[in-house]
Amino acid sequence: MKFIKYILAGILFGIIMTKSEAASWYRIQEMFRFQSLHMYGIIGTAVLLGVIAVYLIKKFEVRDIGGSPIVFHDKDKAYRKYLIGGTIFGLGWALTGACPGPMFVNLGSGYAGMAVVILGALVGTYLYGTIKNKLPH
Repeated sequence: MKFIKYILAGILFGIIMTKSEAASWYRIQEMFRFQSLHMYGIIGTAVLLGVIAVYLIKKFEVRDIGGSPIVFHDKDKAYRKYLIGGTIFGLGWALTGACPGPMFVNLGSGYAGMAVVILGALVGTYLYGTIKNKLPH
C-alpha cells in the first residue's frame, strides 16, 4: 500500500506519454529522420522545465524527502565518455523506437514486441553492472 503513489505516478506518466504521442514508434522515427519537430518540442519543453526546476531547487535550497539538502555536483570534463554513451543510447533508441520510459508505456499499451526490447535493456544493464569496474570512468 505504501507504493500506491508510485504506481499512480507511473500510470499518469504512461497516460501523458501516450496522449502526447511521445511513446509512439512512428513519432520517434520521424524525429530521427528529421521529418517532424513534434518530439523535439516535447524534449525541449522537458529540458526547459528541468532548468527551471534546478534553478528553483538551488534558489530555495529545497531538501529531499528525508530532509537532506539536494546537492548538484560540478560537471565532469570528460566529454568522451558522454559522447560514446550517448551514441550507444541514441542508436538503441533509433533502432527500437523507444527509450526507457516509452518501452514500458508501449508494453502496457499492448505492443508485445516491446518485451524483447525491455529484455535487451535489462541484459545490457546487467552486463554493464558486471564490467563497470573494468571500464575507464
